[in-house]
Amino acid sequence: QVQLAESGGGLVRPGGSLDLSCAASGNTFGIETMGWYRQAPGKQRELVATLSRGGATNYAGFVEGRFRIFKDNFKAWYLQMDSLKSEDTAIYYCYCRTYMRAEIWGQGTQVTVSS
Repeated sequence: QVQLAESGGGLVRPGGSLDLSCAASGNTFGIETMGWYRQAPGKQRELVATLSRGGATNYAGFVEGRFRIFKDNFKAWYLQMDSLKSEDTAIYYCYCRTYMRAEIWGQGTQVTVSS
């Protein structure tokens, strides 16, 4: 089984930057896709970005080139966020999917963009 733990959330001003980290433990050899989702108050959880084991990336339309997902290895991946907007305020969840199609989520980390 894989366990995920996020870190790096916090308060940032509009236009600022923030980096999120996800640490994976357990059977990380089974991870096929890793990524980030977010959930704003009163809204459904939505995709932010994914990264496949082969290196292919997928970003939500609202990212508009402001965020970048990357990994060190299959035990840690990151979301670099620049030019943050107030509408980026949400709980950000680390995510992965295994080759066995299991979906695993982290506990979430709060990102607040406010002046």
